Amino acid sequence: MKRNSNVVGAVCLLVLLVVGAGCSNQALLIQPVSAKRTLKEHIIQKPKGTVRDKVAVIDVDGILVNHAKSGLLGRSDNPVSLFMEKLAKASADRAVKAVVLRINSPGGTIGATDAMHHALTQFKQETGKPVIAIMLDLGASGGYYLACGADGIVAQPSCVTGSIGVILQTMSFKGTLDKIGIKAEAIKSGELKAMGSPLKDMEETERDVLHSIIMSQYNIFLDVVAKARPGIPEDKLRSLADGRVYTAGQALDAGLIDQIGYPENAIAWAKREAGLSRCQVVIYHRPVDYKPNSYATAMSPIEPGALVNVGLPHWLTASG
Repeated sequence: MKRNSNVVGAVCLLVLLVVGAGCSNQALLIQPVSAKRTLKEHIIQKPKGTVRDKVAVIDVDGILVNHAKSGLLGRSDNPVSLFMEKLAKASADRAVKAVVLRINSPGGTIGATDAMHHALTQFKQETGKPVIAIMLDLGASGGYYLACGADGIVAQPSCVTGSIGVILQTMSFKGTLDKIGIKAEAIKSGELKAMGSPLKDMEETERDVLHSIIMSQYNIFLDVVAKARPGIPEDKLRSLADGRVYTAGQALDAGLIDQIGYPENAIAWAKREAGLSRCQVVIYHRPVDYKPNSYATAMSPIEPGALVNVGLPHWLTASG
């Protein structure tokens, strides 16, 4: 009896979805989806006639972290892993003569960003294929760091970029805990083991240690930008790299980008660098995704068996 009620409930839900779709300008499309999760190639531009050569568009969206992202309907790919997978596909395809890196990111962790930048520079060295970056709405902080690995940088007129720097945000709940009569005490192996703990005020020694780490990572970032933009004098670069963001026009004037344009401009530049007059433009995606043009972004794939994923704080789910 319980099984029958479940079936009835499922049928009712499906009917409601279909009726709801019919009452709006939305359509409910039910179709079989491949269970294979390997990347597929989708053609977004193709000239008439037979053309073998390709320019591959590789998209980098959202916050750059080295773990899978959780969403309402499931978990999406690890950005670092997905980026490397796309680079590997473009590297293995001899018909791919150039790559356009389409970036729409506010940045991320220094580790994830640096790993992606390293993979990009290795790709260029091993394949010799030119890479042109196009930054859409955002190409800030780690997004700009990654763009510096390309042979040229284009930014849309409305793009916000820059934010060259590193930040570590801390906070202290000690004052609040004191007011409600809670005292935290840490049993530690060394004086700095509880460094950065929100349960106590930060001491000057701890602040100095953390600041030295931040400055070390900042200098790595600065070195990446300096190598990518050799025309900017060191003193000017340091003044530009104070963490502020720039419009596309300001970034162009400062020498942080090469031109203002759109994805089609980046594609045209990549074609010139590769010596192509006619070619296909392709983009990589999972089988569940659809890519209609060079502005399309990846959807978060739905995990089998998961309808709604309500994320819990890391400290409630971490196992180690």
